[in-house]
Order: sequence, then structure tokens, then C-alpha cells
Amino acid sequence: MALRPVQVNVKALDSTAVGRFWAEALGWTAYRPGVTTYVGPAGGLVWPHPETVCVDVVPVPEPKTATKNRVHLDLATTSVAHQAELVARLRALGAKPAQVGQGTVPWTVLADPEGNELCVLEPRETYRDTGPVARVVVDCADPRAMARFRSAATDWIPHEVSGEQAVLRSAKGYGPPLVFLRTPDVKTVPDRVHLDLLPYPGDDAAAEVTRLRALGATDLDLGQGDVPWTCLTDPEGHEFCVLALP
Repeated sequence: MALRPVQVNVKALDSTAVGRFWAEALGWTAYRPGVTTYVGPAGGLVWPHPETVCVDVVPVPEPKTATKNRVHLDLATTSVAHQAELVARLRALGAKPAQVGQGTVPWTVLADPEGNELCVLEPRETYRDTGPVARVVVDCADPRAMARFRSAATDWIPHEVSGEQAVLRSAKGYGPPLVFLRTPDVKTVPDRVHLDLLPYPGDDAAAEVTRLRALGATDLDLGQGDVPWTCLTDPEGHEFCVLALP
């Protein structure tokens, strides 16, 4: 049994507007399958997408606080000119420069129209085959421990593990890697951005949740009520959901 990351869940006051921003940022399409705005590759809504991790923007009544998100997206570029063009385009779409203590770095840190941080990376050969999302980045205290938990929870394979950084990638080689970066920050507010996981066809979601609890996951009550997904936190408190196939 295993789970697969299928989407990055982003909470927003105006999910339609934030969904449009991310669709333009990634060169994808914003779909409205229900109350959320699902952002995925053009050509029609495909869920779960077989080749990448998509973005699902969910409406909530609370605005983002000033606290930096513990999960963010890094965007890929193919040249210095492409990086400059993408930054300018995102600024025109409503992104603002953001300071997260990065100092002088070759990438550009921005925030989407509701303050969710993102980075536009300089060209890196490592991310030539990831698509527009270069990587999903998670701040944590112990990258090794997070890699152990997430690789046991999913079918993603560790590619680099150290005390400073751990990188997981789909066993099938699709989409962006999941990167855990060691930071001194601790969780102080509910997560504004998190990953949603999905069982493979034929696997039982309830059994997967039981397995995750045995690995160290904890049940999370967000007032979600009776819903077909399960809200959990990992051993460091990062929120995530286990979805159910329709």
C-alpha cells in the first residue's frame, strides 16, 4: 500500500482570483469542478493528474496572517531571460516582493495576491523535467525524519537526504520533487498550504489512514465535519489530507 501526492491545497479568501493567478503563473488552466478552483495542465480537467502535482485553491473565511507559510512552491525557469520575464509577469498579475530572510540569492521571492510565498528559481538543470513547478518545499526541523515519514507514507523515493535537506521524487519520475529544508521556524498558525495525498485504485483509504497513524501521523480536527477525506498532521505538525477516489 502507498499514497501519492496529487495536489497542493492552497486556502484563499477569493479562491477564484487566486486560482486564476496560479493558472497564469504556471501556464495551466483554472477549472471550477465545485467550490474549489483546480489548477492543472490545459486540455481538460484530469483528476488525479497522472503526470504532475496540481494546485487546488479552497475558499476560506480567514485571511493569511503575516507568518511565513511552511510550504511553498518554487517555479522553474529555462534561462535568465525567462526568469526575468516570469517575475515581471507575476508582478503584473498581482504578486509582491517578499522578504523571508533570504538575503542575496539568485532566485526571486514573491508572494501571490493573498500573501502566499513562492520562489522563481534561476535556471537549474535539475529541474529541466519537472514542468512549471520546480519543487514543493516544506520547512522543517529534521529533514531526515520527514524523509523517513513521507517516503514510508508514499511511493516517493529519497534522492538526497542530509541534516539540511531531504529530496523525495515520484518513483515514476513525474512532476516536481518534494523538498524538506531545515529551518529554525516552528508552527504557530494553521497551515495555509498543504499537500493532499490519494490512495491508488484498489487501495483502501481507511486502511491507509490507519497505517499513517502507526507511522506517527495524528488526527486533526479543523471543524471539517463529515467529509470523505481525512485530515492529519505529520510528526512535525504539517497538515495534510488523505483523499478518497470518487
